[in-house]
Amino acid sequence: LLVSDEIYHGISFGRECVSAREFGDAAVVVGSVSKYHSMTGWRVGWLIIPEWLRGPCDRLAANLTVCPPAVSQFAAIEAFHPESIAELDGHVRRYAANRELLIERLPDAGLGTFAPPDGGFYIYADVSHLTDDSLTWARELLDATGVAVAPGVDFDTVAGHRWVRLCFAGATEDMAEACRRIREFNGK
Repeated sequence: LLVSDEIYHGISFGRECVSAREFGDAAVVVGSVSKYHSMTGWRVGWLIIPEWLRGPCDRLAANLTVCPPAVSQFAAIEAFHPESIAELDGHVRRYAANRELLIERLPDAGLGTFAPPDGGFYIYADVSHLTDDSLTWARELLDATGVAVAPGVDFDTVAGHRWVRLCFAGATEDMAEACRRIREFNGK
């Protein structure tokens, strides 16, 4: 059974997002208003499931939750209006500009190896040439510069000690300043 987590759909750069359901109706698709719709924490999402899973999923959901808060449901409906989509697409354009800025400036700041950031709003950067302890490195960076990154150990218990995750969902000027501070921290 293919379970496709599609909560970042709508936030892609240079590649079109397609749903697993475009290739057949046997896949389970997980969707949410958390990422593209900027409603993190509102706990509204959906499953698109094959017919044979409807009964089991209904029974499971009935035992796990009553429903999301009404205010979250009404807000989620509004998030799909054309005016909302236009605003959200503006966010994605800002993410794209921030992504380009980081791709350009992180190598000069000492973080030149990273996973291709083709979707979402994160860059996963290799810090193994600087440390073998991304948790300590992230803490020291925060203490010295005020720049917060997530240590890779939060995402990968095997090799995460060599990686950090940077979020580029903020203001473009903040991304530029973060790159400057990281460069100084790394003695570049």
